[in-house]
Amino acid sequence: MSSPLPPSTPAIRHEHVFVLQKVQPALLGLMDGSVSTLAPIFATAGLTGKPIDAFFVGLAASLGAGISMGLAEALSDDGKVSGRGTPLGRGLITGLATVLGGMLHTLPFLLPDLKAALTLAYVVVILELLAIALIRWKYMRSPLGQTIFQVIVGGAVVFGVGVWLGRLGAVG
Repeated sequence: MSSPLPPSTPAIRHEHVFVLQKVQPALLGLMDGSVSTLAPIFATAGLTGKPIDAFFVGLAASLGAGISMGLAEALSDDGKVSGRGTPLGRGLITGLATVLGGMLHTLPFLLPDLKAALTLAYVVVILELLAIALIRWKYMRSPLGQTIFQVIVGGAVVFGVGVWLGRLGAVG
């Protein structure tokens, strides 16, 4: 996204601050929430065969990850040297985005039919990962193809571990 303004203009500075203080913490949370909750949710669905069990594991994982990520981001620095904004602001943004990222693919498990819940959750996961890639492309200026590949492969690995463990545990 090129701009006719030189890097020293207030508009460029404002965009830089917005990305550093808002987009980056939100993206961090969305990525962590979307990816870190995949394995426990899909493993639980495979182990128990009960969508509601997967929902509660997803809820617990999302809330726990949101609290953890929010605290970690808030305690990482005071923002004075880095310019990353206030610890409370970054922590809240990261924590809430983490919960959101985990809950989006958890909500389908409120459906009583496991097959329907899994199918909808698969679609939601793909949309989440594509949204993350698009945010990285737009605000972090990452090459779109490379970003989609990285996000999809990373998510697929974690998803695969969850499915594999769910099947492994259900057999044993």
